[in-house]
Amino acid sequence: MSLFPSPRWLVGVSAMLALPAAMANERIQVVTSFSILADMVENVGGEHVEVTSLVGPDGDAHVFSPSPGDARALAGADLVVFNGLLFEGWMERLIGASDYHGVLITATDGLAPRAFAANGHDEHGHDEHAHHDEHDEPEHEEHHHEEHGHEENGHDDHAVDDHSDHDHGNEDPHGWQDLQQAKVYVTNIRDGLIEADSANAESYQANAERYLAELDAADAEIRELLSEIPSSASVITGHDSFGYFSSAYGVNFLSPVGLSTEADPSGASMAALVDVIEQENVQALFHENMTNQAIITQLAEETGLPIAGTLYADALASEGDASTYLGMMRHNAKVLHDALAEPDHDGHGHDDHGHSH
Repeated sequence: MSLFPSPRWLVGVSAMLALPAAMANERIQVVTSFSILADMVENVGGEHVEVTSLVGPDGDAHVFSPSPGDARALAGADLVVFNGLLFEGWMERLIGASDYHGVLITATDGLAPRAFAANGHDEHGHDEHAHHDEHDEPEHEEHHHEEHGHEENGHDDHAVDDHSDHDHGNEDPHGWQDLQQAKVYVTNIRDGLIEADSANAESYQANAERYLAELDAADAEIRELLSEIPSSASVITGHDSFGYFSSAYGVNFLSPVGLSTEADPSGASMAALVDVIEQENVQALFHENMTNQAIITQLAEETGLPIAGTLYADALASEGDASTYLGMMRHNAKVLHDALAEPDHDGHGHDDHGHSH
């Protein structure tokens, strides 16, 4: 019997051996507000993070209503990442309800936001009506979302957002739609991960450097692909979320309802939009994966324009090529190219890489 260790000694050694492995495999808990941020965090965090997205793929962050379970998820997190610029009108209230005191990253910090008034839409006349309808309300549209998305929670839920919405002004929160602006997101996420988990700082820095290079490569690829679209071409989508994309890549987007995914355009707005379609070189309509498709379908019926595919604006796809951020951006560029690029002299379009024959 003396040849064998005692059970107590054996247990002690097992515990000693297991402890470093457990510590090495411990992943920090990160909560993001929506799916695009979750994918960015996974790219920068790699094996060191476990990511929970409050709004999942194909989900609409504009009308999301947080649950008590979401507050518990925040309370147990090491890092929370959200977009900011009041994209998530419910986020500040949720953070308060969760009593979260960990590292909090606003992904758009340092980004120079574009103004909706400068997005080119009002130049065409149609959005004057849609935006006017929204801003007749004393609150900005984010508060409009809260009223219609969270009535069951009572009006006192709006107290935080009332003040914040006045500060929001006309700033466009969809910065990720420009891959160069998305680099601001990635560096903020990197810094947040390092702050929350300094032991793995070198890994986060290396992952971020690799991912930033991937963003640059995708940006160049998309610019080349979309350079073949005539500058006069316009497209219509479900809501006004492609302003940064339009500015970066030269595609003119029009939308019937402005920023809000909940708002229904008035009859006058729809009539004005039909007029714009006739006046402008609008070649195609596009559904979005998380907006009301009936509006675009109605426009297609009234104008005879084709619905050329689905674009992903505020949420990743649950599966397929648009289920990652870079995949989503490439998908959108390809769908736009296929719908709008002029065919070459032999009657065929350009290939998938944007090269004419």
